[in-house]
Amino acid sequence: MKWMNSRSAAGIALVAVALVALPFVAAMGGQAWVRIVDFAILYVFLALGLNIVVGLAGLLDLGYVAFYAVGAYVYALLASPHFGLHLPFWAIVPMGAATACVFGVLLGTPTLKLRGDYLAIVTLGFGEIIRIFLNNLNAPVNITNGAQGITLIDPVAIGGFKFSGTTQILGISLSGPQKYYFLLVALAIVVILINLRLQHSRIGRAWQAIREDEVAAKAIGINTRNIKLLAFAMGASFGGVAGGIFSAMQGFVSPESFSLVESISILSMVVLGGMGHIPGVILGAVLLTVLPELLRYGVGPVQQALFGKVLVDPESLRMLIFGLALVLVMRWRPAGLWPSSERRRELAEKT
Repeated sequence: MKWMNSRSAAGIALVAVALVALPFVAAMGGQAWVRIVDFAILYVFLALGLNIVVGLAGLLDLGYVAFYAVGAYVYALLASPHFGLHLPFWAIVPMGAATACVFGVLLGTPTLKLRGDYLAIVTLGFGEIIRIFLNNLNAPVNITNGAQGITLIDPVAIGGFKFSGTTQILGISLSGPQKYYFLLVALAIVVILINLRLQHSRIGRAWQAIREDEVAAKAIGINTRNIKLLAFAMGASFGGVAGGIFSAMQGFVSPESFSLVESISILSMVVLGGMGHIPGVILGAVLLTVLPELLRYGVGPVQQALFGKVLVDPESLRMLIFGLALVLVMRWRPAGLWPSSERRRELAEKT
């Protein structure tokens, strides 16, 4: 047991060192790569939130980006010159999470008896309704500034410390993206711990029972109505937190940032990594954020080296390779790249 504890402690220490070094290593390739890493962590938040709904409760949600948008606009409206309000970060983010939670309940209430394709269509419509509302709530009263979006959003500031711009700390120069990285890692640890507690709690087991057989779950006394609403509410709250941080990082939000493609991308992260398995979902989020950017920057130079010129537009070829990789993974690893032991066993029994 002592050997196992020492091994675990060594593993945790190694991961901690890697996490601390990562933004400085990424900065060697430019601050753009640090921002890509930041967004990878942000998508971890979103994927873990959707994993509650899809992976644990088994409810197909194609409109998850709506909660991301709600959190982003709550922060943008309360921390920008648009309404003349500049509330602190620590006050707005919980408000965004709570507002997204309410929208999650509003989505869940009319869909309690829907499953499969019907649930997917309704949630897809909900996501598009939110985007269209944000795009048109600029008349007769200008609430969201329409398609022009909201600009000059305040960055995250805790006390007198701002996360934008470059700061010298203990003789080390930290850029804005690097400071956001450490904030995101700290929040990610909290989000992961909350997800782990939820998954192994009575509520988490109730979600998994509904996923396996809703009729049987109801027969053994689970209040499926409340438990499903709780799944939508909890998943939405994580989306609201991610949206608020997105607004602060970007300094600008518009409805175009919250299209259907975003929802599909987040769902792909959950499915590709391994539905219902937190480490797998994290892996899927990181891969589907970083891999497309690696292809974006690498496809052109590779063609230039091989053929002396660029034969195919790098953007088109990037998405072709990316899509093909997704198809191959789903063909040969249907449970995901890192599935849970239960999921792997279920698929083995079905085949």
